[in-house]
Amino acid sequence: MMKSIQFGSKEIEYQLIYSTRKTLGITVTPEMEVIVKAPENTPYERVEEKVRKRAAWIIKQQSYFLSFHPKTPARRFVNGETHLYLGRQYRLNITIGSKESVKYKGRFIEVVAKEESSVKDLVNSWYRDHAKRKFAEIAKPLIEGFKKHKVEPAGLYVQDMPKRWGSCTPKGKIILNPELIKAPRACIEYVIIHELCHLIHHDHTQKFFDLQTKQMPDWIKWKERLEKIMV
Repeated sequence: MMKSIQFGSKEIEYQLIYSTRKTLGITVTPEMEVIVKAPENTPYERVEEKVRKRAAWIIKQQSYFLSFHPKTPARRFVNGETHLYLGRQYRLNITIGSKESVKYKGRFIEVVAKEESSVKDLVNSWYRDHAKRKFAEIAKPLIEGFKKHKVEPAGLYVQDMPKRWGSCTPKGKIILNPELIKAPRACIEYVIIHELCHLIHHDHTQKFFDLQTKQMPDWIKWKERLEKIMV
C-alpha cells in the first residue's frame, strides 16, 4: 500500500509492505522509490514514526540517486544543433546524400543522410557504437585495478536506461547507459568505479563510500559535474 508523510516542505511517498520478517526496514531504490517492510501486525503509528526518524536519510539517498538520472533534453536533430560527446559540444552539420555516414570533425558532427527523417537514428547509432568502444577502453584499466580485491565483472554492456547511468546486476554484469558517452571521461570513470565497488559492497554503506573514495578521491567533483553538464 502507498503511504506518505510530510517532512518540512517535502512529501515523502513510500510503499508499505507487511511480511513475516522480524524487523522494520527502509530501502531507497535507484529509481528513488521508498520501500518500507514491516513485520505483520506492526501498528502503523510505529511505521510512520520510523519513516519520520529516517526522513533526512531518505531524502539524502534520493538526492544521491538523482545524479544517476539522465537529464539530457530532447533534441530535434537539425542543422546547427549542439550535441555533447565526451563533455565537449559539437554542432550537427547535416547533408543529404546517397552514402549515409556519421563522423566528428573539428567542432562538428558531420552527418550524411538519405533523408532528414533518418538523422536521429544515424546519430543515436553512432553514439551507441562509440559508447561500446570507449566504455570498454576506459573500463579496462579500472577493472584491472579491482582485481587486487579478487573481483571482476561478468561483462560490460551498453543498454538504454531512462532513469540510471549505470547498474551492477546480482550476477556481476555492469550495464552502462549509452547517454553517458556525452559526459567527460572522468564522469564515465566515476560511474564505472561506482559499479565496480558494488561487486564488493552491494549497498551504499560507509564501507562502499570509503572504497569509492580510495579508488577515486575526487569522485564528488565528477558526480556534481555529471549532474550539471547533462542538462
